Amino acid sequence: MPAERLEMWRVREILRYRFEQGLGHKSIAVRVGAATSTVRRATVAGLSWPLDDDVSDAVLEPALCKAAETETGHRRAPEPDWAQVHRELKRKHVTLQVLWDECMSR
Repeated sequence: MPAERLEMWRVREILRYRFEQGLGHKSIAVRVGAATSTVRRATVAGLSWPLDDDVSDAVLEPALCKAAETETGHRRAPEPDWAQVHRELKRKHVTLQVLWDECMSR
């Protein structure tokens, strides 16, 4: 299920807290009521504070979305083939531990 769209006034507050007050991601997230990943995305979007007068919500939102597209995931290994794991688990004497050991030895 996709996340709800963040109101642009919250993005402005995130930037203000970050650049004016120097608060961390977690404390900003609590104050604004957003996820820490959203706060991180807003601060790495290449925006500065104070925003220019010509920066409207229509300009601010694409900048935020562009930062989300460039983020890399936290996974370092590709997903296993879950169908293959399920088939292997049906075999006799095969446990998750055995499959894990085989996976880690590759």
